[in-house]
Amino acid sequence: MCGIAGYHGFGEDEALLKVMNDCIEHRGPDGEGYFTDGNVGLAHRRLSIIDVAHGQEPMISADGDTVLVYNGEVYNYLELRAELEGLGRAFRTQSDTEVVLQSYEQWGTEAFDRFNGMFGLAILDKKKKVTVLARDHFGIKPVYWANAGTAEAPKIIFASEIKPLLQSGKIERKPNERILYRYLQYRIHDDSAETFFDGVFKLQPGEMMAIDNATGTYSISAFTRLREELEELSKVNRPYTPEVTEEYRTRFTEAIRMRLKSEVPLGSALSGGLDSSAVVVTINKLMQEKAEATDSLGAKQNTFSAVFPNSINDEEHYADAAIAKCSGNIQAHKILPTPDGFAADLDDFVRTMEEPIISSGPYAQYCVMKEASKHVTVLLDGQGADEMMAGYIPYYFAYLRQLKAKGDYKTLLKEATSSLDIFYRLGRFRLQGKLTAKKTVAMSSLLNKSFTGKYKGENFSNIPDNMKLRLIDDLFHKSLPSLLRYEDKNTMRFSLEGRVPFLDKEVVKFLFSLSDEAIIKGGWNKRILRDATRGLLPEKISNRRNKIGFTTPEAEWFKLMKERLYKIFMSNSFAERPYWNREAVLTAFEEYLNDKNDADTMIFWRLLNVELWFREFIDNNETPADVKENKSDYEPNPGKELDITVPAEAGGETFRRYPLQTGVFKRETDLDPEVLSYVKRFFDGLDSADEATRKAVTSTPWYLLVSEKIVAITQGRSFPVWEIKVSPAARVLSKFVKRTPAGIGLGSPWSMQIAINEVGLPLIVKAAAASVVGKLQGKSGVFYDVVGHNINAIDGATPYSLGSSANSVKLAPKDPEAVARRISALVRESVPAEYAANFAGTSIMDANDLGVVAMGHDTDLTKDTIQAIFKDNPQGQGAQATPMSLVFKQG
Repeated sequence: MCGIAGYHGFGEDEALLKVMNDCIEHRGPDGEGYFTDGNVGLAHRRLSIIDVAHGQEPMISADGDTVLVYNGEVYNYLELRAELEGLGRAFRTQSDTEVVLQSYEQWGTEAFDRFNGMFGLAILDKKKKVTVLARDHFGIKPVYWANAGTAEAPKIIFASEIKPLLQSGKIERKPNERILYRYLQYRIHDDSAETFFDGVFKLQPGEMMAIDNATGTYSISAFTRLREELEELSKVNRPYTPEVTEEYRTRFTEAIRMRLKSEVPLGSALSGGLDSSAVVVTINKLMQEKAEATDSLGAKQNTFSAVFPNSINDEEHYADAAIAKCSGNIQAHKILPTPDGFAADLDDFVRTMEEPIISSGPYAQYCVMKEASKHVTVLLDGQGADEMMAGYIPYYFAYLRQLKAKGDYKTLLKEATSSLDIFYRLGRFRLQGKLTAKKTVAMSSLLNKSFTGKYKGENFSNIPDNMKLRLIDDLFHKSLPSLLRYEDKNTMRFSLEGRVPFLDKEVVKFLFSLSDEAIIKGGWNKRILRDATRGLLPEKISNRRNKIGFTTPEAEWFKLMKERLYKIFMSNSFAERPYWNREAVLTAFEEYLNDKNDADTMIFWRLLNVELWFREFIDNNETPADVKENKSDYEPNPGKELDITVPAEAGGETFRRYPLQTGVFKRETDLDPEVLSYVKRFFDGLDSADEATRKAVTSTPWYLLVSEKIVAITQGRSFPVWEIKVSPAARVLSKFVKRTPAGIGLGSPWSMQIAINEVGLPLIVKAAAASVVGKLQGKSGVFYDVVGHNINAIDGATPYSLGSSANSVKLAPKDPEAVARRISALVRESVPAEYAANFAGTSIMDANDLGVVAMGHDTDLTKDTIQAIFKDNPQGQGAQATPMSLVFKQG
């Protein structure tokens, strides 16, 4: 397994190739190679599996006219090699890579349909003056591409992953909003050539691209008729007999044996489900028979299973049953994914997937691959069986509709009756949801109408009443492509080769030639696989009805991870996305956590995944214009002034404000020494300040102004929203409060609930009624006159803030005047004597872009003067991380 990258149209630019190739080092840590010729560049990263000593790439033909970079394995390479040798060809290596190269030389692009395996490749053909890209029949290995030129003068870049295309600098990073909409609304992805990145595409399964080396013009076409063949074979309906079962067993076993060829250690993924267990027990049988190629397994077969003790998703007892059936020939490795691990890995997991995914389920696979990479280099698993043998419940309904459409009521009745337990289980869950009378939450209710309106013509549907056609559609478009993406990304992230024996094209062709009874019979799906592995598999697996697979207990995890999720949903970036209504999302999430609605965790996952995807791949991550990192103590915040002259009625004097950038204040922060450390830093650094600054702070009265937020936080009067139990009254009342652009005040259910907790619901209701009357009389501020002005100081969670302030509701600090006096006394004891003599006190400030209040002070200034000094909010809204200032009177 390897990684490829390359281009057409950028001259001989090995530096560009190196930039692209470095992005996929994880796909091939065993070597790298480059080739340029004219306008074509090819790059390769190698993970050595077969003919480790040779097979380096790019591989050049004996005559120098054909150059190949190749990612994958062709399992029938020995048979093809023998055929080519019979045609007079000689080989220099034992690698499958050379077989691929010489197959192309012999048969051209028709060679691709001869390959049984997985591949993503690029070939420079100097004789035909063409560059060819190709992707295997099922799309197991990816090939991404983009046109970095124009329609008239194309310049193609391509790679095994999307990151090299982005890192090339040749294309703009933009979201594909249509694909984004379909993902959010319909929970689908990977069903077309488009990706989540505007202008980035992927070759579809069984497709190739031919680029004219002279002009750069290109065409995309299918090199195979596999899909059409399967549709034709689906009409053959060979009767399902014991002989057919035996033939399937033989073919399936051979498909697995072919995928054991390796010069490096090999193991198996084992979920405990029917598919992966069938692979494991078949390998065990081959080992007992000492079949060819089993030496790659070592003395025992290594299996890797994700387990979730005490979770509804746990399949450990099934995996244990499969292991026990193998009579001590298994070295079992059990991996325990955890919510803490998921939180720690989340950014890397999103980066690994490259595009949003349906749920967090593939994280279990990510964890399995991480552990497996410590023991083996090749891993077999059971991907693809569900999409060819009706592994999901909807296939039952498609089959029953098919029987009804054909008028086969006898079989319809038999199958419906045999499947009653499945329908009962499904119906029970749906009925329970309806009986609880929970609020229904649809994704459409969380999305902005301005976004959804652009794509109201989009739709999604499945083939309703033909089971085999539905399976074929899912194999190539609707279901399997996404699973293969997860497989490729998760294995290659940890330099593993994943092999999928169910996707042997000859086995798949055989299966689709059989009657429908081979797939569903007597209420049992995957009937032929169950029958073919009886005696090898334990009965509890052969007769399993419930399907789980490699997934995570997402519902359990999200409740344990609610703090992390709240922080993402409350972030400024999430609020500013044009796709969703943040307040609606927060309300739905809060109701979900309190079991008040029927929201599916996959709704929140999709929103979360898109947000993290934007941060990783699209956002430029520039520092906001009004924020300066590592700001000096002696300069203003961006867009602010150091000096201000207050109005005559406030004294008419000029003051210089020095905002001090600090670390994040937390509940456990000891306020006094922390504040003093920044004051001392200011004076200790004066020797390095310019002369104007030193003059401005010498022999003049000065003051310390401190944000009330950090006082409230360190007093324990700041409450994370996930700790606030919102009442129905708070939810209703908050809707009648005007929400400020900054989110300050009682316009959120959390801040309203804190107000209710502070003064009681009756007083809040009384104040609200008085406010209505006051407004009719032309009065303002009546609500706070009645309820008390400490309620006015409640701050809602504000996304522009740093640390806990962004996700917390804050009450006014306790006794701010006492806090001011206490800090002033400590300042006088701590600063140099010449500055202590001129220190004139501290003020605790509630300041923002909408207004300012001096909440308590021990200075010689009036409140009006203090408030005038801060009327332009020199400390900023919070993102500046400057919650205190030293203020010096001037002239």
